[in-house]
Parts: sequence; C-alpha cells; structure tokens
Amino acid sequence: MAIHLVRKIEAYTRLSAEERQALLALVANNVRRIPSRQEMIREGERPTHVQLLLDGWAFRHKTLVDGRRQIIAFFLPGDMCDLNITLLREMDHSITSLTSVSVAEISHGVIDALLLRYPRIMRALWWETLVNAAIQREWTVNLGQRTAFERIAHLLCEVFMRLRIVGRTNGQKCEFPVTQAELGEAVGLSTVHVNRTLQEMRAAGLITLNGKELTIIDLPQLQELAMFNPAYLHLDHEGREFDATPA
Repeated sequence: MAIHLVRKIEAYTRLSAEERQALLALVANNVRRIPSRQEMIREGERPTHVQLLLDGWAFRHKTLVDGRRQIIAFFLPGDMCDLNITLLREMDHSITSLTSVSVAEISHGVIDALLLRYPRIMRALWWETLVNAAIQREWTVNLGQRTAFERIAHLLCEVFMRLRIVGRTNGQKCEFPVTQAELGEAVGLSTVHVNRTLQEMRAAGLITLNGKELTIIDLPQLQELAMFNPAYLHLDHEGREFDATPA
C-alpha cells in the first residue's frame, strides 16, 4: 500500500530492492481508515505519529476563531503529513481528510531508525521536505500576485503533476474531489468567483470537471496561462546528483 510513497521517493533518487522493501514495511502495522472530512489531528493537540497517506486526499488548514478557514496544503497518496511533526510540542495547524483516507501511523522512533539505516532514503525525504517548502512559496505567490484565473489554473497544474508522479493520472484525467468551496479556501476566492472562473476555463476548452474527475484538455496552454513553471516541484531527478551509491 506504500507504493505511492516509493514512486515519489524514486522521483528524487534511485532505490535498491532493500530500500524499497524498507519503505513498504512502514505500513505493515497501524493502518487505519478515516472517513471523509474528519479531523485527523487538531491544532493544539500533541502529535505522536507521522501519518503516511496511503490512499485518498487530505488537507492542512488554519481556522480563525470566527470559523473562517484557509486551506494551506493538499496531501495526496504517498505524502507524509509533516515528516517532523512529532518534534512539535503542539500542533499549530490542523489536518483533515478530504475524502475517505487510509493512513499508516508511524512512530518517530521508526522514522529515525529508517533514516539512520538508509542514508539515501534520508536524503530523498529531506529533498521532499524542500519541495514541500517550495510548494508553500508558490501558494504564497498565488494568493499575493496571481489573478483568480491564474490561481486556479496554477493549482490544477500542480495537483495534476503531483498525481502523475505517483501514477494516479490516466492520460489527461485525474481525480479531483475538491468542492468549489474548498477550492476557494485554498486560493482565497469566494465560491461564486471560483464557479465563474471554472466556467471560463471550460468555455476556453482547457478543462472539464465531471463529478470528482478533472480532465486537462490542453495542459501546455493551461500552464502558459497560469505562468506555471514546474521547476519548483523538482521532477527532473536532480536529487540523484547527491546519490553516489549504486542502486
């Protein structure tokens, strides 16, 4: 069930058969199913485990005292919901399941042992941490500088690329279980504005959204209109430059 994690790690470095098996073994125990739209961990709680998303979508968010919510990250299959989360005294944000999800709860001790035994996995996971920071910077630019059309187009391109890494796309199609209200919470727009912008994209022949399935009809054009440069996702295996050990 950890195959998505293995695929993502292999985007950063080559793995030996032993290293792949060590990653797959992370989910041998403590796997649980969580219903959709349920808080997996709440702001103010003390984290005890890293949660590896095996299937489904989740999101990180901050909620103001008056109930307004800002989604600040989407978690996709193969993502660890904050690798160093157990270093926190208490959570400064919440994580909620977007769909029904399967998660493996991994203790900090197990993570430490894995990283000490397999330095190549450690480098790859640190590389992923840097990519996550780069994604957060792009989201900041999204909110501060891009137009409504550019914000949504950029997010659609990013999600499609991330899903493609872990083998969750089918040609031009991918899952997209995000409601228009949730999309608005991620890009800082009202539901009405999101709806109007998606209609504009459909009319331009760029995308279709049928239920929970997204089809990007013209990815190069959508990337151009969003000013989307995938370099920040580091999908070109640059992490292998740090790998001097043969697989």
